[in-house]
Amino acid sequence: MNVRSLEQELKTNAYPGRGIVIGETPDGRQAVTAYFIMGRSANSRNRVFVEEGEGIRTQAFDPAKLEDPSLIIYAPVRVLGNKTIVTNGDQTDTIYEGMDHQMTFEQSLRSREFEPDAPNYTPRISGILHVENGSYSYAMSILKSNQGDPSSCLRFTFAYQTPAAGMGHFIHTYMHDGSPLPSFEGEPKAVKIDGDIDTFTNMLWNSLNEENKVSLFVRYMDIATGRTETRIVNKNR
Repeated sequence: MNVRSLEQELKTNAYPGRGIVIGETPDGRQAVTAYFIMGRSANSRNRVFVEEGEGIRTQAFDPAKLEDPSLIIYAPVRVLGNKTIVTNGDQTDTIYEGMDHQMTFEQSLRSREFEPDAPNYTPRISGILHVENGSYSYAMSILKSNQGDPSSCLRFTFAYQTPAAGMGHFIHTYMHDGSPLPSFEGEPKAVKIDGDIDTFTNMLWNSLNEENKVSLFVRYMDIATGRTETRIVNKNR
């Protein structure tokens, strides 16, 4: 398996868009979740992450400059019992409500598809981390158009039952910058996870393109106790 450097993945891509990372620290003690957003338009860049309960939500940095909130204001992270849900849109709520009614992660997403932002048709990427009885597993999903065809939605789910220490997976919305933006392709990328929460947070933030980065969320969870530690970084302060 080709385990990549997350730092290099980010430094060599000016516009991965929005990204989710889930994995485990090298000592096997901490489950790691991260989510970042980037933006090219003034509306997309006019955002910050703020805490909301055990999760986070996006908020306009300058409410007077907010244009269309439909695809940029949402709760990227919500917690349902021992499950942490992280997504790039309001499908966070879809997953939360579905699983709260005994549906699976995959079943909950069947009512959703890619975003209606032609011509990009931005994929909906989602992740779920399940920590229980001193062990954990996670899954990732992407809902994307079929080669830019808005009449056809492709749905992929990837489940990781016995993750390896010091490793995680990274999925993002766009392969790179472009017009239209090319959707992510293939499986989530296997990446190295290293360092304590501040080291990891700083590496992610400093690796994101300076012009396009907007906000970053990182959470470390003690697999044995469930205790969490969170960092939020916003370009707009």
